[in-house]
Amino acid sequence: MKTLFDKKNLFLRVALGFALGVIMGFAAPGFSIATKVVGDIYLNLIKMMIIPVVVCAVFCGIANIRDGALLRRIGVRTVVLYVVMFVASAAVSLGIAYIIRPGFGTVFENAPVYEGSITNPTISSFLTTIVPTNIIKAAADGSTLPVILFTIVFAVAIVSVGEKGKAVLDFMNSLSEAMFKMLAYFMELSPLGVMSLMAYSVAQYGAGIFGALAKYIACCWLCCVVVFFVVMVLPTCLYTGVPAGRLLKACGKIALVTLSTTSSAATLPTTINVSMEDLGAPEGVSKFTLPLGCTINMCGGACSFCCLAVFVSDFYNIGLSFGTIVFLVFIATLINMAAPGIPGGGVVLGASFLSILGLPIDLMGPISGFYRLLDMAFTTINVEGDVAANLIISKSIGEYDPGKAA
Repeated sequence: MKTLFDKKNLFLRVALGFALGVIMGFAAPGFSIATKVVGDIYLNLIKMMIIPVVVCAVFCGIANIRDGALLRRIGVRTVVLYVVMFVASAAVSLGIAYIIRPGFGTVFENAPVYEGSITNPTISSFLTTIVPTNIIKAAADGSTLPVILFTIVFAVAIVSVGEKGKAVLDFMNSLSEAMFKMLAYFMELSPLGVMSLMAYSVAQYGAGIFGALAKYIACCWLCCVVVFFVVMVLPTCLYTGVPAGRLLKACGKIALVTLSTTSSAATLPTTINVSMEDLGAPEGVSKFTLPLGCTINMCGGACSFCCLAVFVSDFYNIGLSFGTIVFLVFIATLINMAAPGIPGGGVVLGASFLSILGLPIDLMGPISGFYRLLDMAFTTINVEGDVAANLIISKSIGEYDPGKAA
């Protein structure tokens, strides 16, 4: 019992909360749904800290590097690697989806209609969105990508002015310590929050959700598993030399949080902590690549959009040409770079994605009913991709030694 409540073993308490939540969801569904407020409060506490933590983490990660040439190398390599990983994940997912063909044989008596709000983003509007006219308003609205862009430029400017920026750097380092300490307080509530969220999910959806669309769900999960090993684990182990067992164990700790919260942003503190303490990733690089990856590295989004496009097109017997598939991957990349790291955001994004491609959006209705199950897999792959990329980037600049990992 003493080991369970040790400060370093929070992940064990989270695992226990996860298991108890599943049991409670089946044993007392009414009570589980009624107590969802506990999980909501937990998520609200975490979300409240997202913008402050991202700003502090990105700023300190960049400004504390000091070496301008190294900073440029990390920035370019990080973005390029994230795009390469996304495209690779999309290619793997498309291959699996076209082998399984999840849309074939799925029939509804009444065609479902998705009644959510639909957006139609373009490349120009996307580029305009990431450059805000008011950074304070962008932060207040929870627009993470514009905030990250501003923070990156601000941090680079502080590095450029040298000694004159030392006061700002010292202040931001102190602020970062305070923000992460606050977040640590909230993370101690994770076992209760995880238990509540898992109990609600099981009680709300149950085993019956694996009905008419079971093939689609299985296809999505299979894509995520294959992408995890082929795009993340294998290249990371071969390139960095980190033992596969150690990497899988660290990823397992992170997965306990992502599977319950379905939020890459809420998992960020755990991701940073596990990457540095369990895998030995350097602090400066980790606090730059991981918050950035939390926003623009969405390998799970690649699995999501590719499976969705194949599923819907097969369901309606609509063929996708090679040109359409290339366009599909390009649009998915842009949309996912602006995707919020919050639970359920993929429902509206999925509808927007289908609308851009000219595919029917009706199936988003039933999909939204059990989206949390899918989001558990997609979010986990998103975050595990950040971890893999962080190690690869660190190794590429000579900052990572797997022998130093705990």
